[in-house]
Amino acid sequence: MVTGIGLFSGGLDSILAVRVLQEQGINIIAVCFVTPFFGPEKAQAAADHLGIPLQIIDITEAHVTMLKNPRYGYGRYLNPCIDCHGLMFRQASALMETTGAQFLFSGEVLGERPMSQNKNSLRAVEKLSGVPGYILRPLSAVLLPETIPEQQGLVDRAKLYAISGRSRKPQLELARRFGITQFPEPAGGCRLTEPGFSKRLRELLDHTETITKRDLELLKIGRHLRLPNSAKVIIGRNKKENSMLRTMAGDHDIVLSVQNIPGPTALMLGPVNEEELIRAASLCARYGDVVNSAKVRVMVRLGKTQRVVQVVPADEGTVRGCMI
Repeated sequence: MVTGIGLFSGGLDSILAVRVLQEQGINIIAVCFVTPFFGPEKAQAAADHLGIPLQIIDITEAHVTMLKNPRYGYGRYLNPCIDCHGLMFRQASALMETTGAQFLFSGEVLGERPMSQNKNSLRAVEKLSGVPGYILRPLSAVLLPETIPEQQGLVDRAKLYAISGRSRKPQLELARRFGITQFPEPAGGCRLTEPGFSKRLRELLDHTETITKRDLELLKIGRHLRLPNSAKVIIGRNKKENSMLRTMAGDHDIVLSVQNIPGPTALMLGPVNEEELIRAASLCARYGDVVNSAKVRVMVRLGKTQRVVQVVPADEGTVRGCMI
């Protein structure tokens, strides 16, 4: 049986790509790659609805390495879309031998994203993938060079499509033809396209040589501030974030929490001395329910040791100077 491995996001384009190939009797293996920047939720829901197997593979380490120096650069923010797609296809190509699949495919549509889905970009993705000629884009295949699986007769080119551009009308018409009624609205989904998140990530890359998955997950939580000695303070914005920060604290992290009045929990990461510890406590106190500029008690916990310090909440100028 002919088998294709598809990069599967769970969006309408990837759903249609699967159905176009299924119509030719091709066996489908869907793959969803995940990092702290994008998750598998949409893909899993769509795969369940279609009744196809979905492999979810974490590529955080390889993705961060690529992210530091993408060959084709970034988009508007810190999104290296061409290099990212190339990395995903390269990872997927490793599954071809173990699964017996003959080609790879995706729901990419020519010109739908002018910068990352033009002909030059699609060619660049193929070069990065390591398997040029084996990547099929069923929705736009007629507008692109014939692939090896088409040349070998594994896929019938006459049953592929020539969709291009940013209009969704062709996809919606094709969805009606296939009876597809459940699909997510087109939207972002990658944190790297968000300006605020990209700013935090760039700042992290500038200050941290070895970045862990936890470092990236923490970028999604709280207010982020950088102290003069390069220590970082993350302050929870609500009860949920306060709880998450306590849960994610490591053995060598300092946890600060305002005492006796409603206030946040904060996590202090990096080099610590007494002066910076007091500064971090004052920043934490700044977001407590403080009357005037009264001194605030802040619990400082490191592992099993804890103590209380009294601080005056930081003024607005200090907060602005540290805020990332």
